[in-house]
Amino acid sequence: MPALDYHNHTILITGASSGIGATFARALASRGASLVLVARRRDRLDALATELTAAHGVTATAITQDLGSPAVGVELAAAVAAAGLHVTGIINNAGFGTFGDFVDEDSDRLAQEIAVDISAPVQISSAFLPDMVKAGTGFLINVASMAAYTPTPRMAVYGAAKAFVLSFTESLWAETRTSGVTVFALSPGATSTEFNAVVGTDDATAGARMRTPEDVVATALAHLDRRNPGPSVIDGSSNRIGASIGRVMSRRGTVRMMHRLTDPARRNHTAAARKRKAVNCPG
Repeated sequence: MPALDYHNHTILITGASSGIGATFARALASRGASLVLVARRRDRLDALATELTAAHGVTATAITQDLGSPAVGVELAAAVAAAGLHVTGIINNAGFGTFGDFVDEDSDRLAQEIAVDISAPVQISSAFLPDMVKAGTGFLINVASMAAYTPTPRMAVYGAAKAFVLSFTESLWAETRTSGVTVFALSPGATSTEFNAVVGTDDATAGARMRTPEDVVATALAHLDRRNPGPSVIDGSSNRIGASIGRVMSRRGTVRMMHRLTDPARRNHTAAARKRKAVNCPG
């Protein structure tokens, strides 16, 4: 049984139109939570809101918002207030990355990546967390990544951004842990969502054992339902093992290993080998 009575919560989810965000929305609606669904794609948000209301009888409000806006926190708080809503839970899930050598990337896209992956979680947390602390109830989940735990060649800005999110959120956990508000960072590894196609990491993740969005959300909600949840949680046992690599290897060794692991040619070779193995296995 969930430790929280979700019927008393209105939960804002960014990046709610697909992937982990949409899966969070479905899981929380099934537990009776009211939802504020935030993303850029209005058609997807409206379709999801209609689905959740029909399936679970909950209130689901769609808000379109550019999460790269320099005033995203203020804008989102104003939109929530205009809708007559009082948010008691935040899931900062939205994010995107770029894949390739840093020197080849477009500077405007990198600036947008920093805005969405770093500035938006900070601003949204700043806009809503103080009221939760004042009320002595609520929760904040910031979605980091396995990329936060080791350097990530070919995704240098993304990995650094997620390391920021992890450190930022764990610090907030310490600051708020006696307030009645639950704060923690969620770190998924390779997950089967649209992220890889959008970012351009399909080749780099080919052959990887992917977790599902349902796996990730189940990990997060189990952590949220704990009596005293810690400052962060990693989805998947193999990912938890992987996160420890940086503590046992030298920095040089870790960086060189990660550079090899993100080589698209290596990933394609691994995927082909696994496919051959599957074909050759007796049925």
